[in-house]
Parts: sequence; structure tokens; C-alpha cells
Amino acid sequence: MLNTDYSPAAYAQQLQTKQSRLHNLLSEFNAPAPQVFASSEQHYRLRAEFRLWREGDKRFYAMFAPGDNRTPIFINTFPIGSTLINQLMPRLEAAWNASKALSDRLFQVEFLTTLSGEAMITLCYHRPLDEDWQAVAEQLASDLNVSIIGRSRGKRTVIGRDFVVEKLNVAGREFSYRQPEGAFTQPNGAVNTHMLNWAYEALGEQPDDLLELYCGNGNFTLPLSTRVRKVLATEISKSSVNAALANLADNQIENIELVRLSAEELTQALNGVREFRRLASIDLNSYEFGTVFVDPPRAGMDSDTCELVRRFDRILYISCNPETLAENIRQLSDTHQIVKTALFDQFPWTDHMESGVLLERKSA
Repeated sequence: MLNTDYSPAAYAQQLQTKQSRLHNLLSEFNAPAPQVFASSEQHYRLRAEFRLWREGDKRFYAMFAPGDNRTPIFINTFPIGSTLINQLMPRLEAAWNASKALSDRLFQVEFLTTLSGEAMITLCYHRPLDEDWQAVAEQLASDLNVSIIGRSRGKRTVIGRDFVVEKLNVAGREFSYRQPEGAFTQPNGAVNTHMLNWAYEALGEQPDDLLELYCGNGNFTLPLSTRVRKVLATEISKSSVNAALANLADNQIENIELVRLSAEELTQALNGVREFRRLASIDLNSYEFGTVFVDPPRAGMDSDTCELVRRFDRILYISCNPETLAENIRQLSDTHQIVKTALFDQFPWTDHMESGVLLERKSA
């Protein structure tokens, strides 16, 4: 639900409400008070998606209220979007309104930007893209200093690169991340940096190994790998796996093995229920796991995965849904206790929030 009062006082009150909500959800587990990481109130969102609305010969950025796709809300500026998105929006609009090759049957625009200053724009069409479009789009990419992706039914045309490169500092070291077009990335780069540093400190220096489920493009994997002997990381999305492999190479990190499996499939493999050819080159017996790191989707972990993570002395859990986080912790609370808690305000002006907990095995 969007907030209609964007004053600093309203943001402070909203953040306090989120903190109280998280505290109440975790109070039955005697969780410590969360460390709170606020967001900037404007220009924090690094990606944005807009439908376009046509009136006469012109097209405009538009958004729609939930449940109403017929009444456009025209967007001239996007205050929550990054400064770079706001700089690019009017220049792109002027370009498509000056060019039939760009505007013809264009229905959606997506921006992906980085804290490091890179940008990629995806233009989506209800028609095939031809040589005229290619020529105009190449000139536009040069003028805007961005990569451009043209999408039409079943086809994709790339001008420049199909990814941007983000650079984030964790504990004094800069990590480089390829973020592919169409793949998941954290929308709030500054708060993501807080998340990475909190997870790095919460894990601490460990003499054993780390299992990571839902690793994405390696957002957490890269810095956490510097705190342990070695890492086994899993991810099901092929594009995210490819980006993660490139990120391992780009950052010259060699103590991570990555396998394309879902958390449920890895649970089956570790339980001896199924064998997977994708694990054939990995010696699971060589690992001495002490910590498991999970960053699951909004549905949280299924019960079998919860039983899997129960085997580990330390469970580092990043959650985008505090309700399912509490449900998972309830399943784990007889063997593990919460020792650290954090609130990350990835999504100001909404009810959504990210949170983090570190659980450790209870003493016998």
C-alpha cells in the first residue's frame, strides 16, 4: 500500500511501525531488538518499469492503480527512482516521440541502473524490430550512453551489453556484480550494501564451510565466501547462475562451487532421495558445513528445507516476508535461537520490508 504523505516525519513513523511489526512477530522467540537500516527517502530505487499510454501521436509514461488498467496515471518524474532514471526518462521520451521507428507499437519501457553509474533500457514492442529500428536505437544508445535491449515476440536485440555492472563495498573490499537484463536484482542499492555488510559481520570468521540456498547472481555469496573455508551455492535460474559464474571469475574468487539446483532438489540430494547429474563433479563429503545461508522467495522455506537447515549450527536468514520468516523460525525454535536481528528498509513508502536473523544451535 502506497503512502500519500512523503514528509520526513511520515517516513520516520512508517519505519517505526515496521520495526514494531517485526519485533512483535519475533517476540515469542525472545529475539533481540533489531538493528535498523533506513533508506534514503528519494532516488533509492535502481530499477523501474513503465507501461506507455498513447494519446494521438504521442506516448507517455504511465502507471495504474491496482485493479484498474484503463485509467492511466501519467508519470513526468519518478522521485523514488534513481537520479539516473530521472535523467534518462525525458530524454528517452523525446527520442521516441521524434521517431516513428522507435515509437511504433512500443508499449513498455524498463530501466535498470546501478550505484556505479551504468544503465540499461529495455524497450518492448508489439511488432518485429527491423533495420530502421536498429539504426535509430544504436544512435540513441550512443547519445544516452546506455545499453538498449529491444524485445518483440520471441526475439531480443541487444545494443551494447545485456547486463550492467554494479560495484559494492563490503568491509572495505569492492565487489563487482554483473546484473543481467530480466534477472532479479536488489532494487535498493544502498540498503543492499547495508544487508551485505550486516550479513558479513553476523557470519563472522569461520573455520568451516558455508551452504547457500537461493544464491541468485552471487549477491551475498561473494563477500560471505571471504569469511569461510569454502562455499557450496545453489540457484535454479539459469540466467542468475550464468551471472554468478561470471561474477566469481570477475572477482577472482576460487573457493565457491555453484550448482544449478533448487533448494528442494538439494535437500533431496543431501537426504539421499535422488541423485543429480549436476552434482556429479561435486564431492559433497569434502564439505564441513557449519553455516547455512538462505534468502528464500516470499513463500519462505518449505518444511523439508527447514528440516535440512536445522542440521547446521548457524542459520543466517534474509527474508522479504516477515510472516513466513516467523513461520520458519517457529519450526526451528526447538533447536535454534535468534542471536541477531536486523530490519532493512528496502521499500520505503510501502508495507514491505526485508529482515535478517542469525540463529545458533541451542546448548544441550
